[in-house]
Formats: sequence, structure tokens, C-alpha cells
Amino acid sequence: MKDYSLKDLIIYFLKLGTWGFGGPVALVGYMHRDLVETRKWISEEDYKEGLALAQLAPGPLAAQLGIYMGYVHYKLIGATLVGLAFVLPSFLMVVGLGFVYTHWQGIPWMQTIFYGVGAAVIGIIAMSANKLTRKSIGNNRLLWAIYLVAAAYTIWQEDENIFLFLGAGVLYWLIKSPPQNISKPAITKTIGLPLLLNISLDTSGKTLWQILLYFTKAGAFVFGSGLAIVPFLYGGVVKEYGWLNEQQFMDAVAVAMITPGPVVITVGFIGYLVAGFPGACVAAFATFFPCYLFTVLPAPYFRKYGKHSGIKAFVDGVTAAAVGAIAGAVIVLGKRSLTDAYAIGIALITVAVLWRYKKVPEPVIILVAAGIGFLIKNIYHQ
Repeated sequence: MKDYSLKDLIIYFLKLGTWGFGGPVALVGYMHRDLVETRKWISEEDYKEGLALAQLAPGPLAAQLGIYMGYVHYKLIGATLVGLAFVLPSFLMVVGLGFVYTHWQGIPWMQTIFYGVGAAVIGIIAMSANKLTRKSIGNNRLLWAIYLVAAAYTIWQEDENIFLFLGAGVLYWLIKSPPQNISKPAITKTIGLPLLLNISLDTSGKTLWQILLYFTKAGAFVFGSGLAIVPFLYGGVVKEYGWLNEQQFMDAVAVAMITPGPVVITVGFIGYLVAGFPGACVAAFATFFPCYLFTVLPAPYFRKYGKHSGIKAFVDGVTAAAVGAIAGAVIVLGKRSLTDAYAIGIALITVAVLWRYKKVPEPVIILVAAGIGFLIKNIYHQ
């Protein structure tokens, strides 16, 4: 299933990084729709393996899945170039916004635009989660049980748990393909990788070296979607080291949500506020490089052993838990973004439009929602 060039894939991820709104939940949905269903560049099995690996390893979900998509047919060069293409557009955007922010003392207009964008994003990711659920779970009752447990846990804890994904994979593996001299290098390698960077880092101060150490720690030890890094960053950047105040940090999160590409790119904005353009570059590199390693190092084992019945069952179980966590994240994000009747209305209209007109480009919906949100905030809420 390879009828595309590396150039085609790089161009696709440049576009996804430029127009891919909605955070990790929506981005993994776009990749499935575009690369598996529409273009048929990537097989369903390869996509599921990539999604499972992205959930098992620490780091931002969408970026790791994109890196794995590059690895599938073009190995290290594909993984490297796709990762850069995916991250670069949003990085340049947040650096530009960081420049505007520091020279014009805050961005209140961004909050008004985010009001509409945030509501539309909930509608977009709800549709993406629905499509992933139907495609990955089907009519399998055991997978549905795993899916529902993962969704419920995510809603309850507002977090994603690596042991839940591992447990789901092992459970499904033991039931569907009990071990008979099974080799598990892919699983062991993936679980063992985080231990490679299990070191204590002193991150006081604002030097580029301190930024490098702190954001490497952030990229290496935070599991789950890109949103999972937000509370970790808050604890360090605001509470412990005082690099930003509360308002600056919330503005940084808003920047990540209203710009396309991976949500974790907020680290570029934070790095810019702390130490200018060099700080943005160091923070972004330090955050994304560990997730790159945690994807390409175990990838050969996933590629080699992923078709084994035991490994395939393990991946199916992890995938069910991962998609359940994604569905749960829609509820968690909805509770935070849909704060009044107007926002709920924008989200429901977005769902209705995407349900009825499946080919409407998401950037068009985002732009319309931004305009509506701006009008609501400046006319009705004066």
C-alpha cells in the first residue's frame, strides 16, 4: 500500500500542521481519514500500530503518530522529515504570536476569538472520536468494554493512565491469543524506554541550558495527549520556577488551542516569553526530541512483530483503550470550553454541519466560529 512519495507525505504534514485545528484528538482523526481511508497510503494495521505505540510511549500523541506514519514506508528519513514538517508551521505561528504578545502587552482579542474557536473545536473532535470509535471498535463486545472503561476513567480523573493502556493490551492478548512461546520485544522495548531518561533535573533559572533540561523532562515523562502536558507545565513554569504568571500561562494555553498543529507547541510560546526566539527553539526541540526517540527506537520491533497474533491482540486492546480515552477527553474538554448556551450552540451546529456536509474543510468552520465568537463577546457581552 505505497503509491505515494516522501515528498507527498511531507507536503501533507505541512498542510496538516498549517490547517489541522482541534488538538490531538482531532489530528489523529484527520490522519486516519486522510491517510488510511481517503488516500490509502497507510494500512489500517499500520495506523493502529502507530496509535498504540503513540499511546504507550511518553510525549504528544499526534506528533508521535505522525512520526510513525513517516516511518512506515520511509524509515528514519521519513520519520524525521515528517516530524519537522508537522511541527514547523505551528511553531512559526506561536513564535509570531509570542512577538506580538510581548510587544503589545497581552492578547485580550485572542480570548474573544478562542471563545468561538474552542466551541467549534469540541464539535470537530467529537466527530473525529465518533469516526475512530466506529472504525476501531466495531461490534466487538470485549473491545467495547475496554473502550468504555477507558472513557469513564478519563472523564473521572481528567487524565490518561499508561497502566490502563498496558492492562487493556495484556487483557485482550491473554483472552484472544494466549502466549505460546511468544516473543514480546516490541512491548518490552516500549515500556523500558522511559527508564533511559529517568534522571533528576535541576531546572532553576532562565538560561537556555535550564530551559533545555526542564522541557526535556516535560517531553520525556508526560504520557497521553498533548493536553496532558499542560498541568505539568503549570506546576513547573508558574508554581515552582515562576517563569510566567497565571495570566501569561493561560494565554499560552489559549495560543496552543487557537493555532493548528500539536497542542504541545505551546512550549514554543512559553520559551519565547521566557528567553526570546532562542528560548522558543530550545523549548520546542527539548520537548519533541524525546517523543521522536520514543517513536523511532521501538518502531522496527512494531513493524517486525506487529503482525504476530499475540502482538496484534495486544495492539487491538491498547487501541480500544486509546480511542476510549480520546472519547473521554471530548467530554473533559467540553466541560471546560462549553461554558454557556452560545458556546454549546456553536458546538452543536459544528457537529450538524460536519454530519450533513462531510467535505466541509475544518479551517472554514474554525474561521466562521472565530467570527461568531468575536461578535458574541463584543456585542452581546459588553
